[in-house]
Amino acid sequence: MDMATTRKPVNKRLIAFLYNVRHRYPDPKDPSTYTEADYDDPQAIEEMVSHLKHVGYNVLQIEADEKAYLSLYSHRYEIYLALNYSLGIHGKDRYAHIPAMCEMLGIPYTGASPLTQALVMNKAKAKQLCKAYGIPTLPYQLFSSPDDKRESRLSYPLIVKPVGQGSSAGITNDSVVRSDAELKKQVTLILKTFHEPALVEPFLTGREFSIAMLGNPPKFLPIIESNHAHLPKGYQPLDSLEVKWYVEEEKDSDHLLCPAKIDTRLRGKLENMGRQIWEALDIKDLSRIDIRCDEEENPFFLEINSPPGLTPPEVSKSSYFPFAARVAGMDYDELIKTLISAAETRYGLRRNNK
Repeated sequence: MDMATTRKPVNKRLIAFLYNVRHRYPDPKDPSTYTEADYDDPQAIEEMVSHLKHVGYNVLQIEADEKAYLSLYSHRYEIYLALNYSLGIHGKDRYAHIPAMCEMLGIPYTGASPLTQALVMNKAKAKQLCKAYGIPTLPYQLFSSPDDKRESRLSYPLIVKPVGQGSSAGITNDSVVRSDAELKKQVTLILKTFHEPALVEPFLTGREFSIAMLGNPPKFLPIIESNHAHLPKGYQPLDSLEVKWYVEEEKDSDHLLCPAKIDTRLRGKLENMGRQIWEALDIKDLSRIDIRCDEEENPFFLEINSPPGLTPPEVSKSSYFPFAARVAGMDYDELIKTLISAAETRYGLRRNNK
């Protein structure tokens, strides 16, 4: 039975806003700060709450920590909808925690299911599933020890990433390796910092795109291209922590191009991949997909962001999803309303509340 037909919220306008707030600002030179790169600054959370109130909702703020379930349980009959902007705090499946709690309590929520969120968090599993659907993916190897031997199918240059992190956590200028010694050093850093396997794959140097998708079925927002050609001298051509936290935040940065200047053929390839990935992983409401091309402009799936970053423009102009929305003529209030409307329609809340 549909979740929305089995419960009668007391307050049809109460949104439970679930989030993770960072307590340390990410520093590419300090690996101990990487684990909160996925989270948001307190100011960003405050502004998001302000926008929710501005578009007419009462807001129940819930930090997605160990006590989140208690708040959801206490207010389960009052909550109209949960806006899940959380990424969890513990464990390899932490992205799935809040959706699972909401499903247990019968609370409608934005975004994908616990199963999808667990898959999204694990880059290797997401790649396996996409490959099974015929979506172009790169070969990769998981390293659980710095002494693991590199498979012969992987040739340098390679890029080393944590298998289960977002927001470029653990991806720095040093992540591109060109020798066994560099590979071992970077794998050691990932294992020590994140206590999870390192994912190693070929480092592509073609064009890189970010595809924001919104609604059910999803509509494409203008495609973003990372303008690596204009990075300062010494920067690797990738969306590293240094690029995200130093370059993109500069007032006059031209690192992000939106809409990307692409021809009809390439746009068709990118959007077709976006649809395939959305369907393969069973995404709901919104996501942002990262794709990189080889030198012949053949696109390959890198990873999917669910939920994607939604930092309001008064805090940062470079948050990808809101940036693409602004280029499409959608201000932040409209973006939030559209997201909530997508979940309302999916659960039948609008029909039931007329």
